[in-house]
Amino acid sequence: MADRTLDTSGLRCPMPLLKTKLALNGMSPGEMLEVIATDAGSARDIPAFLALSRHCLVNSSETDGQYCFVIKCGG
Repeated sequence: MADRTLDTSGLRCPMPLLKTKLALNGMSPGEMLEVIATDAGSARDIPAFLALSRHCLVNSSETDGQYCFVIKCGG
């Protein structure tokens, strides 16, 4: 279960990624963030950012053009 949810539906690249970064910066290690996006670029951008960060992608899914990411905030 996510501690916070960030809905970036309707926002275009790069806003979903930037808002995800800002949200994670304000969270404590171990907290979970759920990100909802409708921009197809998010499916590439968010996992690529997480691979280079201290944060961990726990789960990602796509349903009818809506992308959902569950991210564990790193320490």
